[in-house]
Amino acid sequence: HPTEMPQHVMQCPSVDYVIRGDGEKAMPLLAKGLQRGQSLKNIPGIAYRGDAGQLVVSRPHRINGAENLLLPATHLIKHQFYKRGSRGSTVIVASRGCPGRCSYCCMRQSPERHFIQRPVESVLEEINRAVTRDNTGFIDFEDENLSLNRSWFLDLLDGIILRFKDAGLELRAMNGLYPSSLDEDVVKAMAKAGFKSLNLSLGSSSLAQLKRFQRVDVRDAFDNALAAAHYNGLQSIGYVIAGAPDQSAESSVNDLLYLARRRTLAGVSIFYPAPGALDFKKCRNLGILPPSFSLMRSSAIPIDHTTTRLNAVTLLRLGRILNFMKALLDQDIPIPAAFPFSAGFRLKNADRMKVGLKLLSWFLHDGKIRGVAPGGEVYRHNISPELTGLFLRGIKKVTLQGSR
Repeated sequence: HPTEMPQHVMQCPSVDYVIRGDGEKAMPLLAKGLQRGQSLKNIPGIAYRGDAGQLVVSRPHRINGAENLLLPATHLIKHQFYKRGSRGSTVIVASRGCPGRCSYCCMRQSPERHFIQRPVESVLEEINRAVTRDNTGFIDFEDENLSLNRSWFLDLLDGIILRFKDAGLELRAMNGLYPSSLDEDVVKAMAKAGFKSLNLSLGSSSLAQLKRFQRVDVRDAFDNALAAAHYNGLQSIGYVIAGAPDQSAESSVNDLLYLARRRTLAGVSIFYPAPGALDFKKCRNLGILPPSFSLMRSSAIPIDHTTTRLNAVTLLRLGRILNFMKALLDQDIPIPAAFPFSAGFRLKNADRMKVGLKLLSWFLHDGKIRGVAPGGEVYRHNISPELTGLFLRGIKKVTLQGSR
């Protein structure tokens, strides 16, 4: 956001400086310049107000080579706030940027959005510090494209297996993995290194929507990754984007039905307009941007277009219902029969599973999504009946698969 729209950020009187692009060089130079009262004009990638109040904006700066990236100062973090069970957890970024050109993403390839990968040994040393100094047991790699370079990724996995085989690590890549970069050997190495699940980026099962997203069709690779995950005992989550401009809610229901037929959980990611992305400009041209940046986050359901905000909320709820049905299959619990709801029915003091089964049986009968208040009162959620009807008709025609 500050890199793409420095003038907008500097409109806030509380902001004195903006660093654009990679900040590792600019930040210490800015701190030294302010401390010593020196001129700031030669600091790369900076925006600030000049002596006469004019806005000075320099080009974004980029790091020349990932070997110039120092390890983060994680000793300054209060690790007691980031426990996962009795052990610590941490986030590692092993690469920066992405060579893709997806319309919804602000990481589109440009001189300021280059793709660089850190040396494997640097990443291993960061893991070593986390394990030995902070008793870390859970690591999430937040890379845009962790597995894109197969040889580099295999070297990293081999290093983790060799150096931390007795550390009991659980690894994730929650930001998503590109299915086409995952083959049987890679997934096998991931499982051996400590990955318990694959977060797979599908985008959409619709060719028309993939064209709008400027994404490659990875459906075959997605299925191959699911098969490799199942063979190696890993769970999978398949992520689709819903609510983008010009995207139909009906196609998103079809995405859910596509995932229903496969051994994976369904991850519904609600579109949000990211500054620097093509779709941000598209939303601005359509006049559908929210009135403030604080409302542009996914959790605010920001866009009301061909997929309405009510549609988007319904899709989120349908995704949760689908995953509950998959969880039942994983536990060898039969999907309940459709059953009509009785007015005045209460679910007080019932355990979570019984509540879920009852709500699901009612939904399968009439397509209405209900919840239960703490006192046991049953209430209806505000949803799109057209979408729930489409989902129910479709789910009856597919062979529902669990997630494992």
